[in-house]
Amino acid sequence: MPDVLTRRKTCRLCDGKDLELVLSLTPTPPANALVSKEQLTVKQECFPLDVFQCRDCGHVQLLDVLDPHFLFEHYLYVSATSPVFVKHLQDYADWVISTFNIPPKSLVVEAGSNDGTFLKFFKQAEMEILGIDPARNLAEAATKSGIETLAEMFTILLARKIKRERGPAKVIVANNVFAHADDLAGFADAARELLDNDGVFILEVSYLVDVYEKTLFDTIYHEHLSYHTVAPLARFFEAHGMELIDVQRVQSQGGSLRAVVQKKNGNRKVNKSVSELIQLEQSLGLDTPDTMKFFASQIDALRRDLNQAIREIKGKGKRIAAFGAPAKATTLMYYFGLGPDKLDFIVDDNPLKQGLFTPGLHIPILPTQTLYEKRPDYLLILAWNFAEDLMRRHEQYHSAGGRFIVPIPKVEII
Repeated sequence: MPDVLTRRKTCRLCDGKDLELVLSLTPTPPANALVSKEQLTVKQECFPLDVFQCRDCGHVQLLDVLDPHFLFEHYLYVSATSPVFVKHLQDYADWVISTFNIPPKSLVVEAGSNDGTFLKFFKQAEMEILGIDPARNLAEAATKSGIETLAEMFTILLARKIKRERGPAKVIVANNVFAHADDLAGFADAARELLDNDGVFILEVSYLVDVYEKTLFDTIYHEHLSYHTVAPLARFFEAHGMELIDVQRVQSQGGSLRAVVQKKNGNRKVNKSVSELIQLEQSLGLDTPDTMKFFASQIDALRRDLNQAIREIKGKGKRIAAFGAPAKATTLMYYFGLGPDKLDFIVDDNPLKQGLFTPGLHIPILPTQTLYEKRPDYLLILAWNFAEDLMRRHEQYHSAGGRFIVPIPKVEII
């Protein structure tokens, strides 16, 4: 087995050892491992995508862990590519500042700050800001754009260094990265160390309730080690000297959980939202392996539906391209068997991805304008969480006779 892969033997939230396999997806290369034309002859290793549930605390997770340096040091996803997501981040920043009465000059630290889009809104509100991201290419670009970013992992040693040099943080945010860390205990301890006594640690993660209810199985890939629910998180933070005080369901990334954490015995009361979402999770049976095994059967039904639709389209001699090369597309294409025999090409708005090829299957990723030059008959929207926005922006393609295929949460041809 390659050196970049290790398998943990305990739950990353409670350290329990009673772990049950609940879902096996097709092994894939790392979801963002796009390749250049020159690299097409190099075989890309595929790694297991096996999902386990801890029978002690209920946490759902991958146990096969790829070296984070291997995954993140050069990263191609940037937050600013999607106008919808940028608007989400702007509203999110406004909510943080107003809800928690964050005064100007307060230190706001973001772990996994990507291209600095989120921190930009705090800077505009006259906050002191600092980004932390292991992707050196993104950290350098963000710093050049005026968002100071350290190209490092968020650890307790780094937290202590920042605290010595800049003081404690009033706000620490971690968006779509708390699911990426294998050492969640170390991440939480670093946040507690850096956090001001009346500060808040706020994270957004993909919410297992949405993954389950909408069959968002393609959000399962090697970067996403955890699939969070509120009940295990509440116990986890309590064990690390912190307190989960508020949770919200938000629409980003197909359905996410926004969680607010303070130091234990902080001055804010626990919102009833915490107990309400725990009750919802229990009513859905998300704390039991049988529910996740039923989820696997739902994915298989979706695979049958999409492949039947594609067979009928291809049987008529029609051409199919795809829109978007997000990380989740790798999981979907491998499990659904969508190779170059079914998809002619992919278009994507992100210039960092254009001219490259998808991991393993090597479907070319082209500029969005190619959609109008080559005019495929059907367009499979792999970036399904932005489907409405994409279809609205490309009404010209639709009005000229093109058809859209939305694969998730159910197969729709529009």
